[in-house]
Amino acid sequence: MNTLTLTFNSSHLRKTVLEMAYAGSTVHIGCAFSIIELLAVLYRNHLRYPGNDPEASDRDYLILSKGHGVMAQYACMRELGWLPEQAFSSYFANGSGLKGLSDSRIRGLEVTSGSLGHGFSVGVGMALGAKIRGTDQKTYALVGDGELNEGPIWEGMLFASHHRLKNLMVIVDENGFQAMGKTADVLELGSIQAKFESFGFIARTIDGHNEAEIDQAINELWASPSDQPKALIAKTVKGKGVPFMEHDNIWHYTRLTPETYSRAMAAVAEGTD
Repeated sequence: MNTLTLTFNSSHLRKTVLEMAYAGSTVHIGCAFSIIELLAVLYRNHLRYPGNDPEASDRDYLILSKGHGVMAQYACMRELGWLPEQAFSSYFANGSGLKGLSDSRIRGLEVTSGSLGHGFSVGVGMALGAKIRGTDQKTYALVGDGELNEGPIWEGMLFASHHRLKNLMVIVDENGFQAMGKTADVLELGSIQAKFESFGFIARTIDGHNEAEIDQAINELWASPSDQPKALIAKTVKGKGVPFMEHDNIWHYTRLTPETYSRAMAAVAEGTD
């Protein structure tokens, strides 16, 4: 749990994402917006970073396997003070250290991801390592529903279940879309919760934008006496928070113009607590 007095306000986090995307004329806004509340709850209430040190040896692990959503994580890292302010105004400029995908060379990012399906397996390995060392570290792996098309995800699930990795929680951002269209049209997944349960996970399905529900589900999963790994399936909206972006997959690869940036910032401001 973070001991700093940080709010991780969802509207403020979305504002940072928009500022970065506009400054760098870059993409992946919609898929960053769908995980804002999930990351806000994790950083505020659950992830442990002793001394606010992202490299503390006894920290918990957050694996952003859907690495293209990294602007949402950068926004949380901004509030933690892990990144210099200049990094946000100069995003994607010459010499910028921040990439459009998760990069383990950045303090606070555990994996280099973006080649989908592989980050989750790294998280499984981290959870196994913590179990072998006998620590109480927790590992969270955040994946997209489109990412579940990748075979390594299912291999990792089998491995995690076999080794009874009770310190592992996979969180699925089920926003219903992937790069090329609706997830159901590209490869129908059926009940994601049922699939995880069939692989030996304890699973829950929740509203991925209801922070109280997210927090409660995480607490309940960790409170289980079972030694099974955990899965939290979060029903989300791609582009959440900006009406003209919601459920519109064009915002997977569309860049902001001065006009759409102004409209998006106004929409986010209206949602400020």
